Amino acid sequence: MRYLFFTNTPAHVHMYRHAVSELQQRGHQVLVLGRDYGCTKALLDYYELPHALYGKCETNKTSLFKELPTHFANIFTEARSFDPDLICGVGAYAAFTGAITRSPVFAIHDSEPTTLDHLFTSVFVEAFLTPYTFQKDIRKNHYEFNGFKELAYLHPDVYEPETDIREKLGIEADDDFVIVRFNAFGSHHDINHTGFTPDQRRRLLEVLSEDATVFVSDEGGELDFTTVPGQPFDLPPALLHDALAEASLLIADTQTMVTEAACLGTPAIRSNSFVGDDDMGNFIELENHELILNLTEFDAVLEHSREILENDEIQAAWQRKRNEFFEDKDNLTEIIVEVLSDPTDIDGVSGLSRRQGGTYSPLSKM
Repeated sequence: MRYLFFTNTPAHVHMYRHAVSELQQRGHQVLVLGRDYGCTKALLDYYELPHALYGKCETNKTSLFKELPTHFANIFTEARSFDPDLICGVGAYAAFTGAITRSPVFAIHDSEPTTLDHLFTSVFVEAFLTPYTFQKDIRKNHYEFNGFKELAYLHPDVYEPETDIREKLGIEADDDFVIVRFNAFGSHHDINHTGFTPDQRRRLLEVLSEDATVFVSDEGGELDFTTVPGQPFDLPPALLHDALAEASLLIADTQTMVTEAACLGTPAIRSNSFVGDDDMGNFIELENHELILNLTEFDAVLEHSREILENDEIQAAWQRKRNEFFEDKDNLTEIIVEVLSDPTDIDGVSGLSRRQGGTYSPLSKM
């Protein structure tokens, strides 16, 4: 069969890369259509995935809308040439491609705020796959799995960490280091949302550097490292998860890396304007199980950061909580491959259950 995958962001490359490799090993033809956004292209090259780029996108809110006509035109050309039997993606690009090629589309969603994507794609998508924590019911072909999208690449069955990551970072075995992730807030679902202010970023790095080496992953690339303590994370982006697994703490005003930290058992603090009563289900669930902290107040971020870095026993305790929580969670790669291998029998796929209606309650799985 001929499979077409969409990787619009770096996280999508990670989510699908093991499934792509498995399908190739089974003799299928696979093409990944990627967007040159952040380190997406670098990851596609690093993992040697069969790919073509349909366009670029900068980390600001206007870039996407300016580039959309070019994106859809290139996707049309590439998709008609490849002629896929099945399409796997996340949002509107995959749905559009399914419509023009008359190919079934399977979409994986985990972000409730992307309402427009849900409305547009629901007409063209064969089935939606979401984590059990997803707090919306999209349509009748909505299936849930017991896990998170990040477990497609961080589940113990597929993730093998680099053992020499500290040496590559120049960090001694017993030294603490912190990873800080700053969001550019340039995606369409980030409209009207904010994270740390420039002054808060500077103050955060000053406080953290008192107790640990600080590595910064700045999505927007605007931070002037000559004016703040800390250093850029300048290893290949494919090694970021290995660094995250060894880190003493992650602090972020973004989303995906926080879930990744929880999957790896690394203490994580998340602070942005998404946090609150209407937060996304996966972050509510992870906080309920004490694997992350969702904080709105900047002073609380500083306070909890100090507490975590000063507690010598917290790393082991966090790993225990991580092991207990993720013990029964699904390897999403296995589910993706099984769905795509026989899309006519999605109800028979182990690990998937049809959403019966009603919204997810974070207390229901505790």
